[in-house]
Amino acid sequence: MTSPTTTTSPARQRDETRGLWLGLLGVVIFAMTLPMTRLAVGPASDPQLPPLFVTAGRAALAGVLSVFYLLATRAPRPQAQQLPTLALCALGTVLGFPLFLSLALRQVDAMHAAVVTGVLPLATAVAAAIAFRQRPSTGFWACAVLGCALVLGFAAHQGSGRLSAADGLLLLAVLSAATGYVAGARLSAAMPAEQVICWVLVIALPFTLPAMLATWPVQPARLSAWGGFAYVTLFSMWLGFFAWYRGLALGGTVRVSQVQLLQPFLALLFAVPVLGERLEPMTVLFSLAVIATVFIGKKMPAHRPAPA
Repeated sequence: MTSPTTTTSPARQRDETRGLWLGLLGVVIFAMTLPMTRLAVGPASDPQLPPLFVTAGRAALAGVLSVFYLLATRAPRPQAQQLPTLALCALGTVLGFPLFLSLALRQVDAMHAAVVTGVLPLATAVAAAIAFRQRPSTGFWACAVLGCALVLGFAAHQGSGRLSAADGLLLLAVLSAATGYVAGARLSAAMPAEQVICWVLVIALPFTLPAMLATWPVQPARLSAWGGFAYVTLFSMWLGFFAWYRGLALGGTVRVSQVQLLQPFLALLFAVPVLGERLEPMTVLFSLAVIATVFIGKKMPAHRPAPA
């Protein structure tokens, strides 16, 4: 007797396609995070908002929005066994990633940060494969490694082969984000994706709100810096996760995470109008190569554990 196959059913394929599109929307939103954070904190030679304020403030204000959203939708409270995963997600996405990113962007420009954080898809895929006991095919991993190799090759082309303290901070940001993404994806399998990020922000609110007030800037900042702060608060810290976690839940964390390979190059493109940084033709070539890698990787199987 032939057992039914659910991984290749039309419904499963539709979910994976929706997941990839939602993941792409999240990546586009997140790609603006680098130039907008750089705009908010400013370079060391012309500092604007303090990095600690940007980290705490964006989470605190998004947490306040989350309180209203959860009340308006009458969302049920998380179960006790979900609290550790919520806390882990908060440590990664609310604290670790924005803090390390803000500190690093005081020292390097957005294009440099975009290249270094290009290893995030591989970090997320590895974390997801371990957490969910998934078994990606050899071809899938080959595409993931190739995509990251292209990113690192681009970094070498730009002359950023020597790691600095800022690069270490960016790698810590990658590790934090990968951990938080996987924790959020696990939660998204049990509750609506919109509620995941809202509960994560709410449980962090007792820490982020006092930290925001304690680090409120005493020096005036440009209106553009406040605009960057507003973006990372509303979109990077809140609405982007609505699309991202839903995409991970529908399409599979290992597969959808590869769409992040586009993120560094989208960030490079956005840095041109936002920050006035120069875009070189070689960037376009690397972008096309990465897009091709993601497309091929999408066709490779990533097996899920059989349902109990």
